[in-house]
Amino acid sequence: MASSSSSSSSSSLSSILSIVVVLILIVSTAESVKSPFHPRDLLPHLPRQVSWPILNSLYGAADLLPTFIGTASSGNDSVDWKGACFFENTAWLEFHNKSGSEFGGGTLHIKADKAHSWTCMDLYVFATPYRVTWTWYFISRQHTVEFPEWDGKAEYEYVKNKGVSIFLMHAGMLGTLQALWDVFPLFSNTGWGESSNLAFLEKHMGANFEPRPEPWVTNVTTDQIQSGDLLAISKIRGRWGGFETLEKWVSGAYAGHSAVALRDSEGKLWVGESGNENDKGEDVIAILPWEEWWAFEQTKDDSNPQIALLPLHPDVRC
Repeated sequence: MASSSSSSSSSSLSSILSIVVVLILIVSTAESVKSPFHPRDLLPHLPRQVSWPILNSLYGAADLLPTFIGTASSGNDSVDWKGACFFENTAWLEFHNKSGSEFGGGTLHIKADKAHSWTCMDLYVFATPYRVTWTWYFISRQHTVEFPEWDGKAEYEYVKNKGVSIFLMHAGMLGTLQALWDVFPLFSNTGWGESSNLAFLEKHMGANFEPRPEPWVTNVTTDQIQSGDLLAISKIRGRWGGFETLEKWVSGAYAGHSAVALRDSEGKLWVGESGNENDKGEDVIAILPWEEWWAFEQTKDDSNPQIALLPLHPDVRC
């Protein structure tokens, strides 16, 4: 009887705390006056059985998607925006050569002001095509992000002409971490990771995965593959499986990427596929012999790729 009474009391307390926190959240959204704290900031300090259901309802995988604010460049150009925590923000870029290198570096200045509470923070991602960095701000003042040295002439010219891109994580640190908890299993190269990818697509995309009737493998000879035939590839576990799942989610596609079959003048079969890197680290379209490409997919690709052959319609062949 004692344990039953204790369990009932604990359940009642959790319910009361949940109701109180939800009411505070609702009321706080209507307040425009700066408060000492925001109710969301208290959630991690509540019992897990209280805080996690609320966190799951407030945040999700979509909170991993940053919001583009603008680009900060040199000169008199600056960018202004309203953040999730600080309502008045300004950023500008200053070039320098403290490193004494050929192209120097730069300092990104960010002035954050007018926080809506004393305990909130803003989380940012700063990017060029050559680097990505992140930081968070908790105090109203001028902050700096240092770029000691540009990555060669290409990055220097890019930043000089287009600036440094600024992205805001609207969910803040707490919401982003909660979203990461939802997404982290997608990158596990295990059966758990594979199941997590399928469950993620079912939940967020509304995708249906119905078992195909056996046999599950179709025997296709290379003689049946012609120029222009499409190879739709879907990876569902490991690093690339996780990335492709997120790509499917935001794009609505049901394949991670595709490759195309090509035959040369002698009838030899090749595969053209993007997403490969050259010696300079640049993304290029690689053209590989069929045998090499197929052997890699069968024996070396541990992301469990699902490959579908989609023949080009005879009416549109050359």
